[in-house]
Amino acid sequence: MDLPRTPSFRLDGRRTLVTGASSGIGLGAAVALAEQGAQVVLAARSQDRLGQVCAALRAAGFSAEALVLDVADAAATAAAVAGGGPFDVLVNSAGLARHSAAVDTAPADFDAVAALNIRGAYFLSQAVAKGLIAAGRPGSIINVSSQMGHVGGPDRAVYCATKHAVEGFTKAMAIEWGPHGIRVNTLCPTFIRTPLTSATFADPERVAWIEDRIKLGRVGEVEDIMGAIAFLASDAAALVTGTALMVDGGWTAE
Repeated sequence: MDLPRTPSFRLDGRRTLVTGASSGIGLGAAVALAEQGAQVVLAARSQDRLGQVCAALRAAGFSAEALVLDVADAAATAAAVAGGGPFDVLVNSAGLARHSAAVDTAPADFDAVAALNIRGAYFLSQAVAKGLIAAGRPGSIINVSSQMGHVGGPDRAVYCATKHAVEGFTKAMAIEWGPHGIRVNTLCPTFIRTPLTSATFADPERVAWIEDRIKLGRVGEVEDIMGAIAFLASDAAALVTGTALMVDGGWTAE
Protein backbone atom coordinates (compact mmCIF):
# COMPACT_ATOMS: atom_id res chain seq x y z
CA MET A 1 0.00 0.00 0.00
CA ASP A 2 1.03 3.61 -0.53
CA LEU A 3 1.59 5.41 2.75
CA PRO A 4 0.98 9.14 3.13
CA ARG A 5 4.05 11.31 3.49
CA THR A 6 4.46 14.26 5.82
CA PRO A 7 4.82 17.51 3.82
CA SER A 8 8.24 19.06 4.08
CA PHE A 9 9.15 21.85 6.47
CA ARG A 10 11.99 22.80 4.12
CA LEU A 11 12.03 26.26 2.57
CA ASP A 12 14.87 25.89 0.07
CA GLY A 13 14.83 28.59 -2.60
CA ARG A 14 12.14 30.65 -0.89
CA ARG A 15 12.77 34.31 -0.29
CA THR A 16 11.59 35.41 3.13
CA LEU A 17 11.27 38.76 4.91
CA VAL A 18 11.35 39.10 8.69
CA THR A 19 10.76 42.43 10.38
CA GLY A 20 11.95 43.23 13.87
CA ALA A 21 14.68 40.75 13.07
CA SER A 22 17.53 42.26 15.06
CA SER A 23 16.42 40.74 18.38
CA GLY A 24 13.83 38.71 20.25
CA ILE A 25 11.05 36.90 18.41
CA GLY A 26 12.07 38.38 15.06
CA LEU A 27 15.60 37.07 15.41
CA GLY A 28 14.27 33.65 16.40
CA ALA A 29 11.99 33.65 13.36
CA ALA A 30 14.85 34.55 11.04
CA VAL A 31 17.01 31.72 12.37
CA ALA A 32 14.14 29.24 12.14
CA LEU A 33 13.54 30.08 8.47
CA ALA A 34 17.26 30.05 7.67
CA GLU A 35 17.63 26.61 9.24
CA GLN A 36 15.03 25.33 6.77
CA GLY A 37 17.02 26.64 3.81
CA ALA A 38 15.26 29.95 3.18
CA GLN A 39 16.94 33.06 1.82
CA VAL A 40 16.26 35.44 4.70
CA VAL A 41 16.04 39.21 4.47
CA LEU A 42 16.24 40.66 7.96
CA ALA A 43 14.62 44.06 8.45
CA ALA A 44 14.91 46.43 11.40
CA ARG A 45 15.72 50.05 12.13
CA SER A 46 19.18 49.48 13.63
CA GLN A 47 21.83 49.03 10.94
CA ASP A 48 24.60 48.11 13.37
CA ARG A 49 22.62 45.38 15.10
CA LEU A 50 21.33 44.03 11.77
CA GLY A 51 24.87 43.78 10.46
CA GLN A 52 25.92 41.75 13.49
CA VAL A 53 22.99 39.36 13.17
CA CYS A 54 23.51 38.85 9.43
CA ALA A 55 27.20 38.21 9.97
CA ALA A 56 26.40 35.58 12.58
CA LEU A 57 23.89 33.87 10.30
CA ARG A 58 26.32 33.80 7.39
CA ALA A 59 29.06 32.45 9.63
CA ALA A 60 26.69 29.61 10.48
CA GLY A 61 26.29 28.85 6.78
CA PHE A 62 22.92 30.51 6.20
CA SER A 63 21.71 32.99 3.57
CA ALA A 64 21.06 36.39 5.14
CA GLU A 65 20.62 39.96 3.89
CA ALA A 66 20.09 43.14 5.91
CA LEU A 67 17.39 45.70 5.16
CA VAL A 68 17.25 48.88 7.24
CA LEU A 69 13.55 49.66 7.41
CA ASP A 70 11.04 51.50 9.58
CA VAL A 71 7.82 49.53 9.08
CA ALA A 72 5.80 52.47 10.39
CA ASP A 73 6.73 54.31 7.16
CA ALA A 74 4.24 52.74 4.75
CA ALA A 75 5.63 54.40 1.62
CA ALA A 76 9.22 53.36 2.34
CA THR A 77 8.04 49.85 3.20
CA ALA A 78 6.11 49.49 -0.06
CA ALA A 79 9.12 50.67 -2.05
CA ALA A 80 11.48 48.28 -0.24
CA VAL A 81 9.18 45.30 -0.80
CA ALA A 82 8.66 46.17 -4.46
CA GLY A 83 12.42 46.47 -4.96
CA GLY A 84 13.45 43.38 -3.04
CA GLY A 85 10.58 40.97 -3.62
CA PRO A 86 8.53 39.07 -4.30
CA PHE A 87 8.77 37.44 -0.90
CA ASP A 88 7.41 33.92 -0.51
CA VAL A 89 7.21 34.27 3.28
CA LEU A 90 6.67 37.30 5.50
CA VAL A 91 7.04 37.30 9.27
CA ASN A 92 5.57 40.53 10.58
CA SER A 93 7.41 40.69 13.91
CA ALA A 94 8.17 44.39 14.41
CA GLY A 95 6.19 45.57 17.41
CA LEU A 96 5.93 48.15 20.16
CA ALA A 97 4.43 48.20 23.65
CA ARG A 98 3.81 51.16 25.93
CA HIS A 99 1.92 49.94 28.96
CA SER A 100 -0.20 52.02 31.31
CA ALA A 101 -3.56 51.93 32.97
CA ALA A 102 -6.30 52.66 30.44
CA VAL A 103 -7.35 55.82 32.31
CA ASP A 104 -3.78 57.13 31.93
CA THR A 105 -3.21 56.33 28.24
CA ALA A 106 -1.61 59.25 26.43
CA PRO A 107 -2.72 59.87 22.82
CA ALA A 108 0.93 59.95 21.71
CA ASP A 109 1.53 56.48 23.15
CA PHE A 110 -1.66 55.12 21.57
CA ASP A 111 -0.68 56.55 18.19
CA ALA A 112 2.89 55.20 18.35
CA VAL A 113 1.84 51.66 19.22
CA ALA A 114 -0.98 51.60 16.69
CA ALA A 115 1.25 53.03 13.95
CA LEU A 116 3.59 50.06 14.16
CA ASN A 117 1.47 47.18 15.46
CA ILE A 118 -1.57 47.83 13.26
CA ARG A 119 -0.79 50.25 10.44
CA GLY A 120 2.74 49.05 9.80
CA ALA A 121 1.83 45.36 9.88
CA TYR A 122 -1.24 45.94 7.71
CA PHE A 123 0.52 47.77 4.90
CA LEU A 124 3.55 45.50 4.93
CA SER A 125 1.22 42.52 4.50
CA GLN A 126 -0.46 44.39 1.65
CA ALA A 127 2.84 45.13 -0.06
CA VAL A 128 4.03 41.52 0.13
CA ALA A 129 0.66 40.21 -1.11
CA LYS A 130 0.72 42.63 -4.06
CA GLY A 131 4.11 41.30 -5.11
CA LEU A 132 3.00 37.69 -4.86
CA ILE A 133 -0.24 38.30 -6.76
CA ALA A 134 1.59 40.16 -9.53
CA ALA A 135 4.08 37.28 -9.83
CA GLY A 136 1.35 34.62 -9.68
CA ARG A 137 3.00 32.94 -6.71
CA PRO A 138 1.57 31.48 -3.49
CA GLY A 139 2.95 32.54 -0.15
CA SER A 140 2.69 32.60 3.63
CA ILE A 141 2.19 35.72 5.72
CA ILE A 142 2.72 35.27 9.46
CA ASN A 143 1.62 38.16 11.65
CA VAL A 144 3.15 37.96 15.11
CA SER A 145 0.22 38.76 17.35
CA SER A 146 -0.04 37.74 21.01
CA GLN A 147 -2.18 35.86 23.46
CA MET A 148 -3.27 39.43 24.26
CA GLY A 149 -5.01 39.43 20.90
CA HIS A 150 -7.50 37.01 22.49
CA VAL A 151 -7.70 38.11 26.13
CA GLY A 152 -7.18 41.23 28.20
CA GLY A 153 -4.66 42.18 30.85
CA PRO A 154 -3.90 44.95 33.35
CA ASP A 155 -2.16 48.03 31.96
CA ARG A 156 -2.39 46.60 28.44
CA ALA A 157 -5.47 48.18 26.90
CA VAL A 158 -3.55 49.76 24.02
CA TYR A 159 -1.43 46.68 23.32
CA CYS A 160 -4.49 44.42 23.49
CA ALA A 161 -6.39 46.75 21.15
CA THR A 162 -3.64 46.57 18.54
CA LYS A 163 -3.26 42.80 18.72
CA HIS A 164 -7.03 42.23 18.52
CA ALA A 165 -6.90 44.39 15.38
CA VAL A 166 -4.14 42.21 13.92
CA GLU A 167 -6.31 39.14 14.50
CA GLY A 168 -9.16 40.83 12.64
CA PHE A 169 -7.32 41.96 9.53
CA THR A 170 -5.49 38.62 9.34
CA LYS A 171 -8.81 36.80 8.98
CA ALA A 172 -10.06 39.25 6.35
CA MET A 173 -6.83 39.06 4.34
CA ALA A 174 -6.92 35.26 4.47
CA ILE A 175 -10.37 35.33 2.90
CA GLU A 176 -9.38 37.80 0.17
CA TRP A 177 -6.02 36.28 -0.74
CA GLY A 178 -6.86 32.61 -0.36
CA PRO A 179 -7.82 32.31 -4.07
CA HIS A 180 -4.26 33.43 -4.89
CA GLY A 181 -2.73 30.70 -2.72
CA ILE A 182 -1.59 33.20 -0.10
CA ARG A 183 -2.05 31.97 3.45
CA VAL A 184 -2.33 34.52 6.28
CA ASN A 185 -2.11 33.48 9.93
CA THR A 186 -1.15 34.83 13.32
CA LEU A 187 1.34 33.47 15.82
CA CYS A 188 0.24 34.23 19.38
CA PRO A 189 2.95 33.84 21.99
CA THR A 190 2.61 34.21 25.72
CA PHE A 191 5.20 36.32 27.54
CA ILE A 192 8.56 35.54 25.93
CA ARG A 193 11.86 36.68 27.43
CA THR A 194 12.98 39.38 24.97
CA PRO A 195 14.19 43.00 25.18
CA LEU A 196 10.56 44.09 24.68
CA THR A 197 9.44 42.27 27.85
CA SER A 198 12.44 43.07 30.06
CA ALA A 199 10.58 45.72 32.06
CA THR A 200 7.72 43.31 32.75
CA PHE A 201 10.06 40.58 33.97
CA ALA A 202 11.76 43.09 36.27
CA ASP A 203 8.50 43.49 38.22
CA PRO A 204 8.04 40.61 40.74
CA GLU A 205 4.27 41.16 40.95
CA ARG A 206 3.92 40.93 37.17
CA VAL A 207 6.08 37.80 37.07
CA ALA A 208 3.87 36.15 39.67
CA TRP A 209 0.76 37.10 37.69
CA ILE A 210 2.28 35.65 34.51
CA GLU A 211 3.48 32.40 36.06
CA ASP A 212 0.10 31.84 37.71
CA ARG A 213 -1.64 31.84 34.31
CA ILE A 214 0.76 29.77 32.23
CA LYS A 215 -0.44 26.21 32.71
CA LEU A 216 2.89 24.64 31.77
CA GLY A 217 4.51 26.42 34.68
CA ARG A 218 7.15 28.52 32.93
CA VAL A 219 7.48 31.62 30.81
CA GLY A 220 8.39 31.40 27.15
CA GLU A 221 11.80 31.53 25.52
CA VAL A 222 12.51 32.59 21.93
CA GLU A 223 13.18 28.96 21.00
CA ASP A 224 9.55 28.14 21.86
CA ILE A 225 8.25 30.06 18.84
CA MET A 226 10.76 28.84 16.27
CA GLY A 227 9.10 25.53 15.38
CA ALA A 228 5.75 27.26 14.98
CA ILE A 229 7.27 29.79 12.58
CA ALA A 230 8.85 27.05 10.46
CA PHE A 231 5.54 25.18 10.39
CA LEU A 232 3.39 28.14 9.32
CA ALA A 233 5.89 29.14 6.64
CA SER A 234 6.15 25.68 5.10
CA ASP A 235 4.09 23.27 3.02
CA ALA A 236 3.36 21.38 6.25
CA ALA A 237 0.78 24.14 6.89
CA ALA A 238 -0.62 24.12 3.34
CA LEU A 239 -4.25 24.07 4.52
CA VAL A 240 -3.79 26.46 7.43
CA THR A 241 -5.01 30.02 6.88
CA GLY A 242 -7.05 32.64 8.68
CA THR A 243 -6.27 31.19 12.07
CA ALA A 244 -4.22 31.85 15.21
CA LEU A 245 -1.55 29.45 16.41
CA MET A 246 -1.38 29.81 20.18
CA VAL A 247 2.06 29.35 21.75
CA ASP A 248 0.90 30.44 25.17
CA GLY A 249 1.54 27.56 27.54
CA GLY A 250 -2.21 27.18 28.02
CA TRP A 251 -2.90 30.81 29.06
CA THR A 252 -6.02 31.10 26.88
CA ALA A 253 -7.32 27.59 27.60
CA GLU A 254 -9.70 28.86 30.27
